[in-house]
Amino acid sequence: MEPGIGGSAVLRLALALAVASLLASPTRSLHFDLQSGKPKCITEDIKLRAMAVGKYTVVKPDGSSTLPDSHRITARISSPNGNVIHSAEKVESGHFAFNALEAGNYLACFGTPVHEPPVTVTLDLDWRTGVATKDWTNIAKKEHLDVMQLELFKLRDTIQSIHDEMFSLRSREEEMHEMNIITTFGMAWLSLLSLVVCLSVAGLQFWHLKTFFERKKLL
Repeated sequence: MEPGIGGSAVLRLALALAVASLLASPTRSLHFDLQSGKPKCITEDIKLRAMAVGKYTVVKPDGSSTLPDSHRITARISSPNGNVIHSAEKVESGHFAFNALEAGNYLACFGTPVHEPPVTVTLDLDWRTGVATKDWTNIAKKEHLDVMQLELFKLRDTIQSIHDEMFSLRSREEEMHEMNIITTFGMAWLSLLSLVVCLSVAGLQFWHLKTFFERKKLL
């Protein structure tokens, strides 16, 4: 019995580590083009107090050792409430890091100056949040962890991240449910008010016509 139990435990652990490796290290690198004078913006939904790090680099044109001024970009990272977190102008690369003080969609905008003739700039963006921001190599060296211990740490943090995400989704669902109730209640009151106004107008019109006909001695 003992060998069977041990083999089953190792299999479960191996499957858990495989899932952790898939979830804890998602590919978040983006590769896109920018047209002269036409900025592009990217949003990232970040939870409250979550860590976010990113870096961006302009890809040099083929056969060019230096980057021309027409290929330098302007970068701007802002919070859901519009607070500027990172800003740079006429750069070929940069990086940013912050703890989210607001929950919601963070906006990253990149643009190039107007140029004639128009040019196309290729940009590499690597934006990571939550568990993906951790430098596991340095953590392993600092804590003197072997491969199995490191994977267990990744699994623990991944599970915690999924747990937090589930609670965040549940909270948003409750907020939407409350908003729907408030909206339905408001629409019911508005419908009732409209009905009262219509009946009041109809009553006034009836009273006015009755008074008119009585003055004319038609009734």
